[in-house]
Amino acid sequence: MDSTGPLAGIKVLDFGHMVMGPSCGLVLADLGAEVMRIEPPQGDPTRKLKGFGLGFFTYFNRNKSSAQLDLKQGEASQEVMRRALEWADVVIENFAPGVMARLGLGYEDVAKVNARIVYCSLKGYLPGPYQDRLALDEVAQMMGGMAYMTGPAGTPLRAGGSVVDITGGVFGAVGILAALRERERTGRGQLVESSLFESAAFYTGQHMAYFSMSGETPKPMPTRSHVFTVYDLFKTADNDVFVGVTSEQQWDRFCQEFGLAHLKADPELATQADRLKVRPRVIAAVAEVFAGLSADDIVERCAAAKLPAAKVNRPDQLLDDPHLKASGQLLPTTLPDGRTATLPALPFKMNGHNLGIRQQPQPAGRQTHGFLRALGYSDAEIAGLAQAQVIPS
Repeated sequence: MDSTGPLAGIKVLDFGHMVMGPSCGLVLADLGAEVMRIEPPQGDPTRKLKGFGLGFFTYFNRNKSSAQLDLKQGEASQEVMRRALEWADVVIENFAPGVMARLGLGYEDVAKVNARIVYCSLKGYLPGPYQDRLALDEVAQMMGGMAYMTGPAGTPLRAGGSVVDITGGVFGAVGILAALRERERTGRGQLVESSLFESAAFYTGQHMAYFSMSGETPKPMPTRSHVFTVYDLFKTADNDVFVGVTSEQQWDRFCQEFGLAHLKADPELATQADRLKVRPRVIAAVAEVFAGLSADDIVERCAAAKLPAAKVNRPDQLLDDPHLKASGQLLPTTLPDGRTATLPALPFKMNGHNLGIRQQPQPAGRQTHGFLRALGYSDAEIAGLAQAQVIPS
């Protein structure tokens, strides 16, 4: 695979599965690192997920290679991993607590083989009283206050994506980049730890700050005290639309654009504070106007008037979004079975360019033999590893 980008030359062993680990590896891979996924002989189970998990593997494993290794085949497995660790700059893992240590691949074991390795351990919790508990994205959202803040009062609601898994993985990647930078100065690697629970708490930090400063328990977002009068979802002739009016200048433009001069002229609505006192009346007047307009019309008119607005989209509608297409954020992807999908790029550009696909998601074990050769194994030795069931035959 062509290795270009700011992380070209950085070699990564990615033991990740599901979302958190692979999302960390995805960031490094898209940035140009050489990422080798280490999968079990039967392949990463994430490949076979159905339902909600159908797209997990494809989305998080572009720009990576794949080697299949049985890590439980005694000395032969250990020797392969010793060579792999000498090859690597970075290790990523998100197994349950204790699994890597039992395999002889915990940070302390790895550092004895290669003191320069940056070892990223992604778990449910950072070290502390909960560190041995198992966690999931949804567990962290519930425990970290996110579900309480997202749903209506009394009805906790998870976010509509794996936001905590992905955030934990991205923060892991941030830690890896910082550790690689520090290694340039010290010559040594280090342990980087990221977690689901602490990532969720980070998201909830603004509400924690509210309580610390006010002494009041925050209300869930759907029932929160409003800061702005027009800052809500509205029904239109064909779709739901969100409009936010956050300043007096925007209020002037909003009233002019949508024929609400009578609201602008009303002395009881002169300021944001005045409007908040009679918010239901203002919202009812806006809702009446919007009910006769299409969502697209409202959004376009808001854009022309420099007002923030958006219609509520489904994920499939994003595939045809003209802005995402024009900005290069939609990447055509070929699955290992030949099917195609369109997936988002990392949401930033470098020197005006997106970080694209250098290598499509690979079949399980596609690079096993090539990786072993890079570690110094001969073809005869590779055949011996297959016979010893370290790799698939």
